[in-house]
Amino acid sequence: MPLKSTAIFKKVPEGYIGFVEELPGANTQGNTLEEARANLHEAIDLVLEANRILTEASLQGQA
Repeated sequence: MPLKSTAIFKKVPEGYIGFVEELPGANTQGNTLEEARANLHEAIDLVLEANRILTEASLQGQA
């Protein structure tokens, strides 16, 4: 089952900001929309990896 999420991008004086509604902590910025999109993909990967590590650590030692 593919995971669907909503990426929001907003133009600001400094460039663009972006975030994912369904994934707290996945937010970024960029000088261009393309840069903000690429940065957001990286932010999503980092947030998911951090959540996986935290979950594994919290389950360690449990049967």
